[in-house]
Amino acid sequence: MSAGTSTSTSGTTVSSATSSETGTGPATGTGSPRRRRRGADRRPRFAIAVTALFFALLYLPVGVVVLFSFNSQKSLTVLDGVSLRWYTALLHDEVLLDSLGMSLRVSLVAMAGSLVLGVALALGLVRSRSRLGSFAGLIMLVPLITPEIVTGVAAMLLFKGLGITLSTTTVMLAEITFSISYVTVILRSRIAALNPEVEEAAMDLGATRGQALRLVTLPALLPSILASAVLIFALVFDDFVLAYFTTGVDPQPLSVRIYSAIRFGVQPTINAVGTLMLVGSIGLIVLALAIPRLFGRKGGLDLLSGK
Repeated sequence: MSAGTSTSTSGTTVSSATSSETGTGPATGTGSPRRRRRGADRRPRFAIAVTALFFALLYLPVGVVVLFSFNSQKSLTVLDGVSLRWYTALLHDEVLLDSLGMSLRVSLVAMAGSLVLGVALALGLVRSRSRLGSFAGLIMLVPLITPEIVTGVAAMLLFKGLGITLSTTTVMLAEITFSISYVTVILRSRIAALNPEVEEAAMDLGATRGQALRLVTLPALLPSILASAVLIFALVFDDFVLAYFTTGVDPQPLSVRIYSAIRFGVQPTINAVGTLMLVGSIGLIVLALAIPRLFGRKGGLDLLSGK
């Protein structure tokens, strides 16, 4: 009995060892848990390599621009010392400074105009219960998917057909028209998420519809409005296509001025301008992401969704 038991136990031990080596034991079926866990934890090396290559191609030219903006020499291929020479030259370049001032004015006016019209349009689209409101909501998405060059050519032909001379005013009008859709799309989802009973309660307490809108609805929309303002300012300031087709001879927006300058050769001053624009854009992005947190909201990446 003892020998038989020993033999049976030994056979069971050998069978268990064989099962664990082959990874086909009855408890696992498809391999040991450790092996499956090791396969799940394996990093996708190809995806990581593609991602690294993408970011390298995207940001390496930007890094070169920033690096050579501090070059002490005029060369754009050989870095010979670190200096703020080209930033100083930018401060004395009246043409570029005039273009910078125009871009800032256009961005501020487009931001203010598109916010006023976009907030009103978003409120109207959400509160409207007719089919016309739904159709208008679909129409607002058209500028977002239409190539900007089509919008620029259409705006230029419209101004020419009306006999309006291209100038700073035409750039402002075109940018406001183009930016309304962004504000409307951002605020529309936020307005739809608001509880209408709060506004109704304010009117039950004696507030007029205008007072309820000003004291209840707009404060609730303030984080999304400010985030939209930052986004529109950045988009308009960096815009080239629409500004190129609607601007006059002088002064020109900064993006158009830079394009005109590099047609005759890239100057180191352009590197300094590009670096300053990059820093400004990053600052605006950080500000847009920080605005919701300033109002006690957790998320900062809900800019485009308006949540």
